Amino acid sequence: MTVKIRTITFDAGPDHYQVGRFWAELLGYGDAPDNPNHPDDPETRIVGPDGGPGILFLPVPESKSVKNRVHLDLEPEGETRDELVARAIGLGARLVADHREPDGRGFVQLADPAGNEFCVERSTAERTGSGQPAT
Repeated sequence: MTVKIRTITFDAGPDHYQVGRFWAELLGYGDAPDNPNHPDDPETRIVGPDGGPGILFLPVPESKSVKNRVHLDLEPEGETRDELVARAIGLGARLVADHREPDGRGFVQLADPAGNEFCVERSTAERTGSGQPAT
């Protein structure tokens, strides 16, 4: 037997809608066709174009105060690690730690607008040495 992950859930602070919009833009996700999101909804849910797990953002009254026990590691497609990092920061992410190595290995640790941490790794093209992301 196997189990399918239906939804990954984030505590999103008081503005779950803003955090959901950040992740939708960053990942290329959108609203569920049968349930579009609105700022006054009690939760925000986004879905991927490939049918993978949805992501649910729940409002919570408290701010994030400790390190995440689970986080997402992102692998860019169609752009490099550094391009994705720059785009994420432009969307509102905050740099937590830069673990890039001079030889190109490593990752960058960021936090979304609610403080939830995530990492950006190299693309497949960067790891395999072709240097250019697949488009």
